[in-house]
Amino acid sequence: MTDTFHDLVERLDRLLPQTQCGQCGFDGCLPYAQAMAHGDAGVDRCPPGGDAGARALAKALGVPALPYDRSRGAHKPPTVAVIVEADCIGCTKCILACPVDAIIGGAKHMHVVIDPLCTGCELCVPACPVDCIVMQSA
Repeated sequence: MTDTFHDLVERLDRLLPQTQCGQCGFDGCLPYAQAMAHGDAGVDRCPPGGDAGARALAKALGVPALPYDRSRGAHKPPTVAVIVEADCIGCTKCILACPVDAIIGGAKHMHVVIDPLCTGCELCVPACPVDCIVMQSA
């Protein structure tokens, strides 16, 4: 692979919102950027990036712009996870689900989200067995 390919991957990755949510069908923003650079994925797969993100990706690749694929999820304003302390049982399932290590805590102790690290991917919400995680505006 050439430097040009790596430069393209880096440029595409920088254009992505870095939520690492997987809504695109890949394990994160970098694998999605690599797939686009290889020609294995379209520019329309990122709900967090919305239509503007899809246009920016299309411009970087020199392909026609497409609206993002709404079947993959809704484009929403940025949010962060908040753990309701009184309800947290310390199961650690949210910690394991977080792709960016934004949740800290130990087994059988309350967990906390480090706001600046949270990408708002929402992957911790379904992982919580007691529904103590809420998403709030960033």
